[in-house]
Amino acid sequence: VIEQPMQFESRAFVMTCVSMGNPHAVFFRRDLATFDVQKFGPVIENHSIFPERTNAHFVQVISRQEFTMRTWERGSGITLACGTGACAAAVAAVLTGRCERVCTAHLPGGDLELNWCEKDNCVYMTGPAVEVFEGIWPET
Repeated sequence: VIEQPMQFESRAFVMTCVSMGNPHAVFFRRDLATFDVQKFGPVIENHSIFPERTNAHFVQVISRQEFTMRTWERGSGITLACGTGACAAAVAAVLTGRCERVCTAHLPGGDLELNWCEKDNCVYMTGPAVEVFEGIWPET
């Protein structure tokens, strides 16, 4: 689905859907900094057009080589990053003529470099691996 007009909560959206092995709905915005992801994320995730629910990504294109995004992850809510979501957003940006196949996604949790390779049609993602916590599992 590419650039499908939709209504959610009486508000007009244009949606591009991409599968990365899991469902992603991508929405290009000009108001990303003020857009209410907390309000619209769960409405989109649980809409009847998505029987298995979906991830929702709100993307603002900065240039043909970079974009900023915010994510509502299916079953988790707002997240700082989503690798498959960044890949889906890059593919949606290419399909709609907004970005090149090699681009950078800026997410609240950090940046990801993306490459939708024309030769093999695979999306490659490069980003940091960072330890965020450690713990000990208690003996039972």
